[in-house]
Amino acid sequence: MRATLSAIALLLLAMPAQAETAVFAGGCFWCVEKDMDHVNGVTETISGFAGGSAANPSYQDHEGYTEAVKIEFDPKIVSYDELVARFLRTIDVTDGDGQFCDRGSSYVPAIFATSDEQLKIAKAALADAEKSLGRKVAVPALPHSKFGPAEDYHQNYYQGTKRTLTRFGWIKQSEAYANYRKACGRDARVKQVWGAEAYTTGKKDGES
Repeated sequence: MRATLSAIALLLLAMPAQAETAVFAGGCFWCVEKDMDHVNGVTETISGFAGGSAANPSYQDHEGYTEAVKIEFDPKIVSYDELVARFLRTIDVTDGDGQFCDRGSSYVPAIFATSDEQLKIAKAALADAEKSLGRKVAVPALPHSKFGPAEDYHQNYYQGTKRTLTRFGWIKQSEAYANYRKACGRDARVKQVWGAEAYTTGKKDGES
């Protein structure tokens, strides 16, 4: 019986923890989705809209919302405070009027906390960011109210193989995304703001 109980205990320890949810807004949701997909422990990302109240927000009609990403993560692998710290170092935390070349209310940065504990952690992370940078940051930590997923077309756009007509020509979505991100100066600005603390697009944590 003792051996059986030990085996059950080991099995329970090996089982993945129940996923938790984070919601971050950092400008273009394609970019936030890719950046968060590269974090070990993140199991799913969904591009969409947060912070508004109207029903069924869409890309064409999301007044009161900002582009955001809903993130499912395994807290056994990455904690919420680690995830928030990582997110902040992928955006320009000093810009509260938009992000990079995307301007206006649809692109303002924010952390939407899904619980009082998340809100406490987010505020602490923002204070730490201000200490690291030696200046105020323009990212609010807000109670999460509502999230609406964007159209299928926007999900995993950075990996898309369908061709689309852009100013760069008739190219794959993944190529269009890469060209957009570079032209927008996202990674260059993140490095300028954060220096050695910056996280920019690359391989998943732990990959060589």
